[in-house]
Amino acid sequence: MSDMKFLVFRTADLPQKKVTPLELTADAPLRKALAADLGVAQIKKLTFKGQLRAAGKTDWSLTGHLGATVVQPCVVTLDPVTTRIEEDVTRQYISDWQDPEDPEVEMPEDDTTEPLGPEIDVMATITEALSLAIPAYPRADGAELGAMIHAEPGIEPLNEETVKPFASLADLKKKLEDKG
Repeated sequence: MSDMKFLVFRTADLPQKKVTPLELTADAPLRKALAADLGVAQIKKLTFKGQLRAAGKTDWSLTGHLGATVVQPCVVTLDPVTTRIEEDVTRQYISDWQDPEDPEVEMPEDDTTEPLGPEIDVMATITEALSLAIPAYPRADGAELGAMIHAEPGIEPLNEETVKPFASLADLKKKLEDKG
């Protein structure tokens, strides 16, 4: 989304004592570009309403609500699946952000904090929130992934029962019970 430079605010230009209201109702070209970037068939609607406000003397806070209607192909049937997304979005932009240097450091529980740079890209935040909210494996109602069973001719194919570790023991037990 680097070519879409709107909803980008220079932090030096933001008013410290006033809230900056944010409102986006995406038009068709923006929705089409976002759909292509996110790898979905279509974004029918996309709205964001929120605000940017100072958080202390040097930090900033973004809060808002994202609403979207996304169409994706079903992972089983490829039929279109429509999903309604409603997400609250919160970000804290921290001026004295310390990036951990140890590569094995644990990820913090709070994933809403980000380093404060010279700009706050609200559109990038909206895009990220939307991408995280989109279902990874959408399924149409009633779509079931059936089992595919393959084997060479003359060989009995493996199935759920035969691959279980105690399946052969259960068969032996059944045979013994049938004989006795």
